[in-house]
Amino acid sequence: MNGRDTLTTEKQQGLAEQLLQSGVGDARRKIIEKALENVNKPGFRIEPSAILPLMKPVTWFPPMWAFACGVVSTGENIADNWFILVRGVLLAGPLMCAMSQTMNDYFDREVDAINEPDRPIPSGKISKSASWLITFGLIVTGFLVALSIHPYVVIIAFVGVLMSHAYSGPPIRAKRNGWFGNLIVGLAYEGVAWLTGSFSITQGIPSGKTIALAIIFSLGAHGIMTLNDFKSIVGDNIRKVASIPVQLGEKRAAILAAIIMDVAQVAAITILVVKGSMTMTVIAALLLAAQLPMQKILIAHPEEKAVWYNAFGTLLYVLSMMVCAVGIRP
Repeated sequence: MNGRDTLTTEKQQGLAEQLLQSGVGDARRKIIEKALENVNKPGFRIEPSAILPLMKPVTWFPPMWAFACGVVSTGENIADNWFILVRGVLLAGPLMCAMSQTMNDYFDREVDAINEPDRPIPSGKISKSASWLITFGLIVTGFLVALSIHPYVVIIAFVGVLMSHAYSGPPIRAKRNGWFGNLIVGLAYEGVAWLTGSFSITQGIPSGKTIALAIIFSLGAHGIMTLNDFKSIVGDNIRKVASIPVQLGEKRAAILAAIIMDVAQVAAITILVVKGSMTMTVIAALLLAAQLPMQKILIAHPEEKAVWYNAFGTLLYVLSMMVCAVGIRP
């Protein structure tokens, strides 16, 4: 047995022990070990049916919604600009967000092999080289769609690509620390998408209130991303990814996520009060109030309820974004 074989065996034994300590059963451990073999296999493999799962359509909604909020916040006539709206939503979701997901899956393939071994790369359905080809295709297509909206939108799209790489890839790999990684995702998914929508529809600089709401809801999204990290605690611990739940523990991470989201909404409601939009202020306040009992359940049982809250409690946060966008219209 040569040195490399010995090293590989030692790594496998070490991983097996870590998985055992984390409560992972033998059957699951074998699946993970196979996934870890798949993620770095040479060659080009691609199953067409795995391309869409690689792009994670479920993640497209937040930036698409934020783009729509940015459009609505300007008060421009949407009917007269529907083609810009359609292209912008396409850019925000199925192109740029999908690109960020495929890029993230490439850089996160070894962590995904532990947390989600059925993902396209760990499962062997798409090789790492094929995933890069898909990412590059989405980037080029995204730039072309951005150019059709306005040349400046190409710059915004380029910034989005840089942010995606800063989050997932070396040398920054911000996601290794939840404080910075979650901030980048929040800015990209909410702030950049919101401002892209308002810029695209007006072809100019958005209003101060629109910029303020984009920043506020971006910061609030830090809490959403913290809750999203609960599903990856086992792999993050093993791979030394310092997510917020890993750093603070589940209960304190849940408390922090709830506080961040609530403070953001209070700040947004304050802008509505200053604007004098009392109807939207009341609706936004009711949406916030409805989240509080759900947050109490989340904090009491963070491990079991994080996914539940991210599906239902976060929905109220997202609805508040549109309410506030309507409330600041000129």
